[in-house]
Amino acid sequence: MRLIVRRLALYALTAWVAITVNFLLPHFMPGNPIQTMIGKLTGQVTAQEINAIRLSFGGGLNQSLISQYFTYIGQLAHGNLGVSITLSAPVSSIVSTAIPWTIGLIGISTIISFFVGTVCGALLGWTRGSRLDSFIPTATFFQAIPYFFLATVMLLVFASNLHWFPVLGAYSQNLQPGWHWAFVASLLRYAELPVISIVLGSVAGWMLGMRNMMITMVAEDFVLMAIAMGLPKRKVIMAAARNAVLPSIANLSLAIGLVVSGALLVELVFNYPGVGDLLLNAVQSQDYPLIQGIFLVITLTVLGANLLADLVYLWLDPRTRTEVAQ
Repeated sequence: MRLIVRRLALYALTAWVAITVNFLLPHFMPGNPIQTMIGKLTGQVTAQEINAIRLSFGGGLNQSLISQYFTYIGQLAHGNLGVSITLSAPVSSIVSTAIPWTIGLIGISTIISFFVGTVCGALLGWTRGSRLDSFIPTATFFQAIPYFFLATVMLLVFASNLHWFPVLGAYSQNLQPGWHWAFVASLLRYAELPVISIVLGSVAGWMLGMRNMMITMVAEDFVLMAIAMGLPKRKVIMAAARNAVLPSIANLSLAIGLVVSGALLVELVFNYPGVGDLLLNAVQSQDYPLIQGIFLVITLTVLGANLLADLVYLWLDPRTRTEVAQ
């Protein structure tokens, strides 16, 4: 319990730092982003909308930086991320419509790549030196290719030329969104190629890490004893894999950030309606409140995923709880 409290305190501190940096970035940018946006929108916005722009940056120009900071924190506590300048809507509502697409894409891709890489790595480590090792160069080749380049090539070859997959979007435009099988099937169909491109680019890391740990575990005394006792091979492999997978779970928290950054670029390639496309439009239009809101939501989501990975690691490895108890 003490270790969990420490982890929660650490992540709370990290979240506070992220919120603070997110607040300070526009203030440290060259010029004045508030005046820049108001100047661009002169004659197109009302006084109320101008006040919303000022509030989105922490309270306006007539307050000190500390006062603006506390105003910004108060706005966040009420779920207010400001108002988008280009879309004239609350940032929280805009991001809430895009974040489920990104979380779904990243979540499915991460789970598949982790599971496939872990299982393949365990088999490669157990049968090291066999013909299965020929898969390693292929996997590392795909990992060396940037996410967006691999996604672009797959889109051109398998979607545009061979027509094996849908080209762009997240679902068929002929369908009405809703919880019915036709729409769900279309979602899965349109997500296939983006998921495959992310999995191909990230599975090698899990595979190699698990393979190396499995080779180490095979030489451990408890595995050699189990083999000598004539235990079924399946049980021996599962026992070795259970211990070998712990470093991979520990590295999962570090890999989530890389997968998120790659997935955002993949969304742009496939015109997927997630945070990546939203962020690109916000940057191009210099919509500072929307950029701030997206960065903050992405940061807090990644921190939440990291915390979940840490808790799973604590649950799987009793040694960490024993060390703290001592």
